[in-house]
Amino acid sequence: MKYLCLFCLPVLLSGCALIPTENDSDIANNTAIGMSENDTHSALNIKACEFSSANSQATQHDAERCASYQEGVADLVHPEAPVDVPLPKKEPALPSEPDDVWQKIAQDLAFTIPSEQPRLDAQKNWYLKHPGYMSRVATRARPFLYYIVEQLEANDIPLDIALLPIVESAFDPFAYSSGRAAGMWQFIPSSGKRFGMPQNWWYDGRRDVVASTQGAIAYLKYLNNMFDGNWMHALAAYNSGEGRVARAIRKNEKLGKSTDFWSLDLPRETRAYVPKLLALADILKNSDTYNFDWPAIDNAQVIDVVDVGSQIDLAMAAQMSGLNLAELQALNPGFNKWATPPEGPHLLVLPLDKVESFTLALSNTPESERLNWERHKVKRGESIGLIAQRYNTNIDVIKRVNNMSNNTIYAGDNLLVPVALNELNDYALNVAQNSYHSARSTQNKVKIYHTVKSGDTLWDLSRAYDVSVRELSRWNRMSVNDPLKLGKRLVMYSPDTADKNEANTTRSLSYKVRSGDSLSLIASKFNVKVNDILRWNGLNKNKYLQPGQQLKLKVDMTKS
Repeated sequence: MKYLCLFCLPVLLSGCALIPTENDSDIANNTAIGMSENDTHSALNIKACEFSSANSQATQHDAERCASYQEGVADLVHPEAPVDVPLPKKEPALPSEPDDVWQKIAQDLAFTIPSEQPRLDAQKNWYLKHPGYMSRVATRARPFLYYIVEQLEANDIPLDIALLPIVESAFDPFAYSSGRAAGMWQFIPSSGKRFGMPQNWWYDGRRDVVASTQGAIAYLKYLNNMFDGNWMHALAAYNSGEGRVARAIRKNEKLGKSTDFWSLDLPRETRAYVPKLLALADILKNSDTYNFDWPAIDNAQVIDVVDVGSQIDLAMAAQMSGLNLAELQALNPGFNKWATPPEGPHLLVLPLDKVESFTLALSNTPESERLNWERHKVKRGESIGLIAQRYNTNIDVIKRVNNMSNNTIYAGDNLLVPVALNELNDYALNVAQNSYHSARSTQNKVKIYHTVKSGDTLWDLSRAYDVSVRELSRWNRMSVNDPLKLGKRLVMYSPDTADKNEANTTRSLSYKVRSGDSLSLIASKFNVKVNDILRWNGLNKNKYLQPGQQLKLKVDMTKS
């Protein structure tokens, strides 16, 4: 067997993101390529679910999320509810083809569905109990599914793989995980770049449905070849990494055990990941038997890709196409900002029936008029970076437009700066919702900083500042398992609990004493005085602190 890995970083599991989703209750697999190997379905989370299940006040969403935990499924963040883009009603290209693209997939399913397999049955039962989930999936999939099926057929890949974006992201190109995975196919930054998905200030190819689909196909073909055509092994490797699956196979070979997927010692999430896909295939193939109403999607081309050829404001492109801005962005989720990137790509996905009118409007609009421009007179003390930040653009664009060879500017200089046609809030679907820091709103919270000291852990800091470990990791673009470096400055958003009798920079915090803590150690960690801790908590300095004891602290954030 060919298990030589050409880029065997320890390609890791994503773990469980358990992030509440305000606008969507989808329970989707957090299956990023290249995440943490740790299985984070902890006993603590299971117990929390047991409590929730026993609590008659638990919401349906709570119950679904807990069920997903027990079945090895993890939450993703869905920043926005699905946008139902208006698409043309089209008939199949060939009269012999089914009207519904799901039915086309069902006719050509290739994977064997094992019988009496508990792991598969558990996943199948979940889907059958939650038909509303597939309704949201279908809304997101409707513009892109026919294109994905076309690409799979062109690359001789089983159409079962068309179901994989359901497992990965519930077909949401805006979905992201705490482990920095993004897009419909859930790539992390390094794997995205390796498979043709550039990421920069303006654009993230992992969310671009066309680019990420091509990248996913390339990666899946590589994995299938690596595992000698065994698609179950290839899919397991797509989830947890080819190195891990190869090691599990070698381990079973040495022990004289079967090396089929069901016999391998794999992480919990991966053990559920392949069964999820097979469960979907079984339900789709036998939807009549299961009495499952799988939402129909036309088996016909409904979108096309237009090369704009230059940078264009997305609001202007929406006007030209006859779409609203949210609809255009739902079709083109790869753009981070209010315009296409200066250096491209300048490709726009549009409904097929909008292409002709858009192309005509575009041809009548010179490149110089596809952006809104403003003349800025440089003031004393301004830098080009400050100006770029003010206009929500970047330094390279300003330099290129003004033929600048370096960053030097002088007071009184006039610069031509591109600016958004609409208010930035109008571009919220791309601009505001695609940050990895937007999983939980920071509105009405205070931005504070903490400089890491000896003994600090994310857990302790999360308790002290009344935030979650996952929030801390997202805000600082790190994994929950990354070690903290002494002197590192962490950013966080804490509820505004400032004592009105204190300076505005002082925050009242609650700290839980742990084994080994002392008054002097806690005072040093939060840059306060021992006597102040005693006074705030009415303590006797001659009495020992007890693990689990809650202390009230008043911390000056300017000194952290």
